[in-house]
Amino acid sequence: MPRTRLLKGTISLEYRSLGRTGAQVAVWCLGTMSFGWKTEQDEATRIVAEYLEKGGNFIDTANVYGRGKSETILGIALKELGARDKIVLATKVHGKMDDTNPNAWGNTRFNIIKAAEDSLRRLQTDHIDLYQIHRPQSAVPIDETLGALDDLVRSGKVRYIGTSTYAAWQVVESLWASKELGLNRFVTEQPPYHILDRRIERELLPALKTYGYGVIPWSPLAGGKLTGKYKRGASRPENSREDSDKFTPETWDVLEALEKHVSEKGVTLTSFANAWVAAQPGITSPIIGPNSVKQLQDNLAASEVVITDDDKKAIDMLVPPGMNVKGNDYYQADFGATARWH
Repeated sequence: MPRTRLLKGTISLEYRSLGRTGAQVAVWCLGTMSFGWKTEQDEATRIVAEYLEKGGNFIDTANVYGRGKSETILGIALKELGARDKIVLATKVHGKMDDTNPNAWGNTRFNIIKAAEDSLRRLQTDHIDLYQIHRPQSAVPIDETLGALDDLVRSGKVRYIGTSTYAAWQVVESLWASKELGLNRFVTEQPPYHILDRRIERELLPALKTYGYGVIPWSPLAGGKLTGKYKRGASRPENSREDSDKFTPETWDVLEALEKHVSEKGVTLTSFANAWVAAQPGITSPIIGPNSVKQLQDNLAASEVVITDDDKKAIDMLVPPGMNVKGNDYYQADFGATARWH
């Protein structure tokens, strides 16, 4: 995987090829799920500006985030900053956008074409660099989904296509369909992946590496569990996403061991957890999801953390390769469509 570095301020930012495409993307992809939820326009624009200042060039959103609010806020920020042509812009389709319309969701041609037009309008752009299917949908044949996406690529409205939270067999099925029908193929996958849950190492990651996918993991901090803000026996932190009262004993044991390890290393748990994901074989760009400039800076500090062989061995002792810690099942074992939204 070709890699280059660019010095911006105090951050030495690495760039990696987006799978077999050759397009260069920053090692940290800026996720914008909080835009329109925890983060309003002014702070969102500051986050994007700070990310760009540090050398970032890869931003991910989805139409379902706030049912269009995230895309709208991001589109305004990019226009104000004059930054659209400086980034690889990614969004996703699948989630329900209208409770009164049974066709306003899913992986059908009907929904994909309309959703793409709506996303283009909200993002204030004439093309999407990476258009992703947010979840698999077994009720819709993969050839219908790929056919709609292929039309978008051939029309110039989409550059590349990808998936999120697909199983290894679904990845291979899509590649077979693309080859058989002469359609553009998926080039990226967004799986959930972090220290507490390493199950994608069993089959999915090997398949993605074999077929030259770019891998863009979501939730490298396990929804905030790997930030160091949760303490056993303490009250739930303000504005936290996870309910610490529901953490399993196994989760607490791993978190406390991790805290000890990163303290001895002299880094934060946030930066270590992000850096660990980015250092795993086959990974392109973990998605960081800050809701403030301060959180963005804390996440980008991972660029200065070196994951050593001793670090890898320590994590393997806590959570063996391919395993997950009890109580951290964010999705079904088959990466099915009931996976929790991110």
